[in-house]
Formats: sequence, structure tokens, C-alpha cells
Amino acid sequence: MSMVVKNNMSAISTLNTLNKNSSALAKSLEKVSSGMKINGAADDASGYAISERMRVQIRGLDQANSNTQNGNAMMKVAEGAVSSTVDILKTLKEKVINAANDTNTDSDRQTIQKELDQSIDQIDDNANITYNGKYLVDGSHNNKTNATTTAMTNESLDARTVKGSALTNLKSRTGENLNIHSTDNVTISYVKQGKTYTTTFSVGAQSLSDILSKTAYNGKETLKDALELNANKTSLIGYDGSKNKIYTADKGCAMTLTAKTAGVSSQISGFTISITNNKGAINKSANAVLDNFTESIRAQNKSEDNAMVFQVGTKANQAIKVGLTDMRSTALGLKGDDGETLNVSTQVKANAAINVLDNAIQKALDQQTTIGSVESRLSYTSSNLTTASENVQASESTIRDADMAKEMTNYTKNNVLLQAAQSMLAQANQSSSSVLSLLQ
Repeated sequence: MSMVVKNNMSAISTLNTLNKNSSALAKSLEKVSSGMKINGAADDASGYAISERMRVQIRGLDQANSNTQNGNAMMKVAEGAVSSTVDILKTLKEKVINAANDTNTDSDRQTIQKELDQSIDQIDDNANITYNGKYLVDGSHNNKTNATTTAMTNESLDARTVKGSALTNLKSRTGENLNIHSTDNVTISYVKQGKTYTTTFSVGAQSLSDILSKTAYNGKETLKDALELNANKTSLIGYDGSKNKIYTADKGCAMTLTAKTAGVSSQISGFTISITNNKGAINKSANAVLDNFTESIRAQNKSEDNAMVFQVGTKANQAIKVGLTDMRSTALGLKGDDGETLNVSTQVKANAAINVLDNAIQKALDQQTTIGSVESRLSYTSSNLTTASENVQASESTIRDADMAKEMTNYTKNNVLLQAAQSMLAQANQSSSSVLSLLQ
């Protein structure tokens, strides 16, 4: 190689190597200090894009999990309110059973009435519970519901029973005669708007339809003006809030009493039939069958879709929707619109109140079941979201996280190479000085 002084190619080449080593060291230092092998799109364009999408998904999953936990907390508040109502209703049933016992005086029943009134007032307080300012079980967050009518179904009577069947010819589901005689007395009691109506008359040749015509209603009309009797049909002659026809569990024939007017204000909250002979003895076998009317369709007012939606996924419409029905005392059939509460001032009224409490407990337990199932689902959803977030995080780590042992090795190598290049650049810069010996 010739000796020149203008262009020191050895120094220039060494300088370029030094710059490369310096750049490599800077990248290694960035990876080691950040713990990531991809710190920007320039490091790995496709890997960076995939990693960022995964990070968006992870943050979405974590927020969805937070939503799920908040939703679960809201449901626990609602559950607490309904559970308290169930406890109150259980106590109230004890009280009305007590009031139905004639060991009590009228004064005793008045005392029980006071306790009942306070408990009903507490049920309304329970229904006004809030979470983050939202009322939960006052009916303001119900599903979309058409106005429905009360339907009470009796599946204990013979399947061939029709509404024109005489009381004396009635049979049980198993075909056994109920032993009702024409000389017996029949007492019909029902509760509407917190008021209890009772009528007693001789069985005679009365049919099931006739007893509705003979039962006083509002002091002016008969019960037949408020209730329609249907029997020997597989459907219950009624629809739920979504306009689905309701059937018995086995789709067998049954007898159903249906309110003629829809809405909570027209609901019949309890219906009781009692047969006694001409000596006043109770026909327990007949009563066990005739009095077995249970609420198959709950009366509800028309409602828009106000159900709550919990966003539990990272995509649109990945949500859980839950509607909470009205748990106020009026909706449960314990109080009228005018504030009059269920009455237990007499043995007959207290006896009628027992079925009212059974129906109210059924409504409350149905709501509690709905809330509990949503809570369970939200717990499963939270676990699933946690697992999903963990798995996506692991995938993102594979793409973006640095292997620290490997990066430390590269860092050490680049650091040594940088120092070597610096040393060689100093040597290359000294090589031109040998030309000075020729100029002496």
C-alpha cells in the first residue's frame, strides 16, 4: 500500500466500523434497559404492529374484567335488598299463620297487623336501594314487557274438569272423588289492592263457574266480572310479557283463573277456597285440591326495555343484559295503590293472607334466582377474561420482550467491539505520521 497523507483509508474504514459498533451498542443498551427487543416500528415493523394490537386487546380485556366485577358488585347490592325482602316475607308468613289461629283475640290480631304494616313499609325501603345513584329493584330496570294479567293455575283437579263441572262431582288429579256434598258450604276469599273479599254460600248444585258469580266483588259486582275461569285446556289462556303462551310443565290440562284486566293494579294477589260441611267441619281432602291455585303468570305493567347492560367483552355487543322486576309491596300484592295493606284482623282474612304471602315469596324468590344466576355468570365471565388477558399477555411477551441473557451477551460483545474499534482508529490515525520520516 502506497504512503499517502490526504486520504487515510484505514482510518476511514475503522471509523465506519466504529460507528456501526456504536449504533449496535446503542440498540443493545436500549433493549437491555427497556427489557424489550422491539422498542419501535423500526426494530420490527410487523412484530410491532401485532404487539400493539395485542396490547389494545389486553387493555380491553382488563377493562371488561373491571366492568364485570363492578356489575357483580351491583348485583350483590340488589341481591342484598331482595334477600332482606325474602326474610321479611318469611317472617310475615309466620305472623299471618299465627293470626289465622283463633287462640288470638281481635286485639292480638291488631298487634300483629301493626307489625305487618311496618314490615311491608320496610319492603318498600328495600326496593328503593341504589347503586351509584341507580335504583335497582323498583321496576325502573325491567326488561321490555307488555302488560300482563294475573293467572292462577290449579293442576290438582282431574284433567277432564270443565268450568261447568258441579262442585259435588269434582275429582282429584288421580280420579278420587272430593266428597263435596250439596249441603256443604263453600267460602271464597281473594285479595286485590290490599283488600280481602270473602263470601260463603251453600254448595247446592253450584258449578265452578257459578261460584265466581256468587262471590261479591268490590261490593257492587261479582268476582266473575274480574276473573275468567278456563279449564280442560293445555295452555293457561295467558301470555307472558314477551307474548309467549304459557303452558303447564307437562303441557297437560289444568284450571286457570285469569284476571280480565292487565296490570299490577288489577292483580289478584291471593285466591282461597274452603269447603266445610253443615256442621262446620273442614273437608281437608277437598281443600287440599281446590285451594292449590298457584300464580302461573305475574301481573306486570307495560315497560320499555330498561334492562341494565354489562359490557363484558372487547367487541361491540359482547354484553350481559339483566332486567330486574318490581319488588315493591304493591307489585308483590301486599298493598294497594291507596296504601291499604294486607289485612289480618279476622281469622278468615288471615287465612286468605297465607296464600298472598306464598305468591309474594314466589315472586321474590324468582327475582333472587335471576340475580343469583347473573352473579354466577359474571364470576365465570371474570375468570374467563382473566385467563384470556393472561394468555394474550404471554403471546405479546413472546413477540416483544427481550431475552435478557441474550441481549446482555450482545451488549457485552458490542461494547468490546466498540472499544476495539476506538483503539484501532487511534492506530490508523498514527499510520500517516510515518510519512514525516521521508521529509527529514
